[in-house]
Amino acid sequence: MRSASGTAGTGLVLGLCVLVLLAGSCGTDANRGSPQGATLLPVALPDLSRLDGPVRNQFRREFDRLQDQRETTGIPATTVGAAYGGMGKLLMAADYFDLAEPYLLNAQTLAPQDRRWPYYLGHLYKRTGVLVQASSSFERAMDLRPGDVATLIWLGEVHLLDGRPDVAQPLFAKAFATEPRSVPARFGLGRAALAQQNYREAITHFEAALAVQAPAGNIIHYPLALSYRALGETAKAETHLRQRGDVEILPADPLMDELRELLQSAVSYEIRGTRALNSGGWDAAVAQFRQGLALEPANLTLRHKLGTALYMLGDVRGAEQAFEAVVRASPEYVRAHYSLGVLQESAGRYEEALEWYSAAVAHEPGYVEARVRLAELLRWSGRVREAVTHYDQVLAIDPRIPEAAFGRAMALVAFERYEEALEQLRETAEGNFGDPRFAHALARLLAAAPDARIRDGRAAFAVMQALSEEQRRFDLGETMAMVLAEVGRYEDAAVWQRAAMAAARQAGQTELARRMAENLRLYEADRPARKPWRDEDRP
Repeated sequence: MRSASGTAGTGLVLGLCVLVLLAGSCGTDANRGSPQGATLLPVALPDLSRLDGPVRNQFRREFDRLQDQRETTGIPATTVGAAYGGMGKLLMAADYFDLAEPYLLNAQTLAPQDRRWPYYLGHLYKRTGVLVQASSSFERAMDLRPGDVATLIWLGEVHLLDGRPDVAQPLFAKAFATEPRSVPARFGLGRAALAQQNYREAITHFEAALAVQAPAGNIIHYPLALSYRALGETAKAETHLRQRGDVEILPADPLMDELRELLQSAVSYEIRGTRALNSGGWDAAVAQFRQGLALEPANLTLRHKLGTALYMLGDVRGAEQAFEAVVRASPEYVRAHYSLGVLQESAGRYEEALEWYSAAVAHEPGYVEARVRLAELLRWSGRVREAVTHYDQVLAIDPRIPEAAFGRAMALVAFERYEEALEQLRETAEGNFGDPRFAHALARLLAAAPDARIRDGRAAFAVMQALSEEQRRFDLGETMAMVLAEVGRYEDAAVWQRAAMAAARQAGQTELARRMAENLRLYEADRPARKPWRDEDRP
């Protein structure tokens, strides 16, 4: 990849010129057809033999058009620039980013007032992780069309990736002021606020974006869950975590739409179908994926995406058939196993879900998402020893995954290995200070564990005191009651328990409030709790 100076990184391109040469572009006449004083970069094509026939012919036609225009006298520099840019777009659409870069730079040199070329370069550098150049390219494009919403959003995205949310925030704000219903602008504002620990502001933006984009904007659920968790609103955080997905939130972007639709192959249908899927157009997505499969029936990625679109459309049986077809064709296609597991779990067929999750991790032991779901389902079904084994494997891959750390601790509690559970929570609570689940569980164990060796009422009280007022909802209120009872403050414990029960009833959880009365009776009799969680309430 080229450096900011525009002189480095052309070794790969120069080397490829030996294989596929654009006549006159890798020699002394590299600047033929360029305006006086302009310096053009050598360019090359990839090995076309590995491409599908229609795509290979498309590359040759675009290549020949550029060749003709370069060799014809009197052609305006901007026209030649457009031919370079067209070739660069085609290469970029096929993911040949190193080869596309000099074409686009030449187009920018020949047509410096055409915003398309710095705009596409911005996307190219963003995709390849060269964020400084991505930023400067998008800024150049914005200079040529000030206030363009898509450019503002992509420039904001680059600054977020670069760890500069304070710089990204005003860009998203300007985009939102221009288009007040722009979900990508709202989503960007939320992430900028979250990165700056402005959690309430982040929640406002995420909830507003979700109200417009749900259910298509399922990617919003994860940062929204993180925001709620940071404020101690664990129930809301868990609700959104269960709904999280990876459907991207993209701005209306005619230039990138044009790029995505360039290739005349099943890939183009996949791109269009994915875009429809991302925007909630389930019918359109299904149609696009089916057309792609008509061209390339063995394309498993297309068939898996078709299954996803059918599921979102409500055709559960069709989705299941699509995923099963992928598994039959390629048993090691682990995402299809995982999708079938999620489908079965959502239908309450837990044994079948366990089988699919198990198959996914058998084929790919490092598939963390599948192993976490497998461990959770094993724990909830009472197969605690197996769950711990899988949590251990997840944490060996990445010890920072909070779901695995918390789940492992709760599995140990269910297995009555209280000392190990306490150690697990102590190890992970500090690194997850924004997640009150860990403090909550730690305080409960210290206050009410059946094992007297690990009970420590004063330590439990200190843990609870460190929580903010916002983090004390009814379930944490019940924890506080346990802690107060353990240090002998039974009257205060009863007050907290009654308040927690009232909050549960207000939240519509009347059955939970009824179960909570058991501990209230203990406190009213000046007795502490000796069960951190009721079996039916264990997280």
